[in-house]
Amino acid sequence: MSRSVRIHLGPAILIALSVLLLFSVIRTADGASGPTSGPAAQGHRLAQAWCQPCHAVEPHTEGLFDEAPSFQAIADRHGTTALSLKVFWRTSHQNMPNLVISPEQADALSAYILSLRGN
Repeated sequence: MSRSVRIHLGPAILIALSVLLLFSVIRTADGASGPTSGPAAQGHRLAQAWCQPCHAVEPHTEGLFDEAPSFQAIADRHGTTALSLKVFWRTSHQNMPNLVISPEQADALSAYILSLRGN
């Protein structure tokens, strides 16, 4: 490859990477991809894996079963707090499978649910 071709490819690659980065920032800003890091992102991944068969995990979507509230509805309840969710994760529920989750997983799921407030 000649030197002049290599010189022109450098700026083209930089422009392409800049455009990809811009699209990534725009997509994250409008909430389309959910949280990208931290406990809320880990909770989002756990919710998709464990809870999505019954609950609507993504904001403003419907769940598979009418009996299971969406995570958005749970987040928007007046009494939903980090403490109330922590108690919920430790309590057996008649209509839910009894998941055994670590305190860190419970905190991550709670962080994700609380991140949905006001969406």
